[in-house]
Parts: sequence; C-alpha cells; structure tokens
Amino acid sequence: MPPSHTPLLGTRIDALSWEQALGRIVRWAQAGASRMVCLCNVHSLVTARHDPALAGALADADLNSPDGAPLAWLMRRRGWPEQQRMSGPDMMWKVLQEAERLQLPVFLLGGTPATLERLVAVLQATFPSLILAGSLSPPFRALSEEEEQAIADTVNAAGTRILLVGLGCPKQEKWMASQRGRIRAVMLGVGAAFDYHAGVVRRAPPAWQRAGFEWLYRLAQEPARLASRYLVTNALFLLALPRELWRRSSG
Repeated sequence: MPPSHTPLLGTRIDALSWEQALGRIVRWAQAGASRMVCLCNVHSLVTARHDPALAGALADADLNSPDGAPLAWLMRRRGWPEQQRMSGPDMMWKVLQEAERLQLPVFLLGGTPATLERLVAVLQATFPSLILAGSLSPPFRALSEEEEQAIADTVNAAGTRILLVGLGCPKQEKWMASQRGRIRAVMLGVGAAFDYHAGVVRRAPPAWQRAGFEWLYRLAQEPARLASRYLVTNALFLLALPRELWRRSSG
C-alpha cells in the first residue's frame, strides 16, 4: 500500500476521500483544535517553489488536499486511483453541511464587505440551522500585531469551531500559519469560494470542471487580473510535469 501522501512539486499532498477529509475536519472542530487546512492547486504549488514563506506554511499544514484537476490526476497515477479533486467551493459547501448538521459555529474571514453581506444572505437561506458565529472583511493591507490579535480575539470570543478563510493564495496560507495556536478553530483556506457562493463570480459549468478547464473559464471572466497568474504558473507546471511523471515511473 502506498503512503497516505505524496510530494508534488515539492509540496506534500494528502491522499484522502471526501469522507476522510471531512471526518478529520469535523473531529478537529469538535475538539476545538487549532488546525490548518490548505486546498492546493497548480498556482499554489508553483508559487511555493519560489516563496519560502508559502512553502513553509504548506509544509506545516495539517491537511493539504488536491484542489486542481492536474494534481488529482497525478495522484491517481501515483497509486490512488480513486483520488478526487477537492476544490475550494466544493470543500466549503460540504463543510457547511456538516457544520449545520453538527451545530459547529462557523466564522467567515475575507472578501469585501459587499461580498460578505451577499454571502451571509445566501448561507442563511441555504443553511437555516447553521450557527454563523460572525464575519469579517479585514483591510487589504498588512496588519499590525494589535490588529491581528483583535481578529483572533473576535474569532475566539464568538465560539468559532470552523474558520473559513477567503483571502486568496498565498496570503491566506501565510496568514493561517501565523495564527496556528492563537485561533482555536479549524482554519480552511478556501480562496475564491466566497465570490462564487455569493454570486459575485460565476463558476465554470460542471463539464468544464470535470475536464480540468475551470481555470480557463475563470481566466475568460477576469483576463486582466488573472492572465499572468494562470499563464505563467501553468507554463511552469508543464515544464515540471515530466519530472513528476518520471518520479512515478522510477518508483
């Protein structure tokens, strides 16, 4: 049997089913543990190769799941034939379902005030029994130590067990790593999931998602902002891909 994880572009990616991943998150949340869950895709793995702070955050994470069709595909070639992609929007929705069922308080951190307002309305309508402990849109700048502590105090005072962090990569991973041990909740970095579920950004149709072209659909919606991110990181990933495939064939 292969181990329960594998390195992809130098980052440990855990091999789990949806049931196993959600089970871990729920157990940590019920225990009030300070944990960190990262959803890794091509962009985050390529960026981590040139960003030591991000690489360190991913190395210290309690769970790194494959958010990205290419990563799930590589893992299937590495010995986990049933490995599925675990995207940020899907993970967020499944975690919210479990949080409502088990009455685990959830806090939202990230996005703009307008996005958060729309997202809260969507969640209240979709999950009427969900305990929404609070929401906060932090400033889009570096925070002082006093501001960081104030956020942690607010999250903890609300009785939060699951903190959904939508700050985008690599900011959210670095931020969560800095809060390990200070915030008494499971922190999940869900990227653009707030925008999708709030209806601010349209998500790719399921067929595009299954084909691994969700990134292309998003690029078409925001070309000016995302062109350099996707085109550069995808090109670097393709350059590294032969070595990753060789690792599989060489055992």
